[in-house]
Amino acid sequence: MTGENDRRETWDAFRELVNMTPSTLERWLATSTSKDAGEHKGSHESTGHASGRRIVEILRKAKSDLTDTDYRHMAKVNGYIHRHLAQRPSGDVRDTTWRHSLMNWGHDPLAD
Repeated sequence: MTGENDRRETWDAFRELVNMTPSTLERWLATSTSKDAGEHKGSHESTGHASGRRIVEILRKAKSDLTDTDYRHMAKVNGYIHRHLAQRPSGDVRDTTWRHSLMNWGHDPLAD
């Protein structure tokens, strides 16, 4: 992240888009449904699941303790959630891979 304005924008978007608490996200990540969702590139853990664990760490930090690496991950999360929300399927999304994947990234579309 370059400037203070970039950090502020990233923080504000992250806090708006990530609508699951750290404990709720942790409980979700412990489920088999969460572990099965998303893209598994040569590893046992999906990209989104790994991101969810990182999001929990970020949410539990004091804002003043966030690093450039944290802000880069927050920007990645913001981008993913925005792109994924634009692909919302029609009908009831309650038990869909689309929702489960978003939840791995800290956003439950049913909480909106």
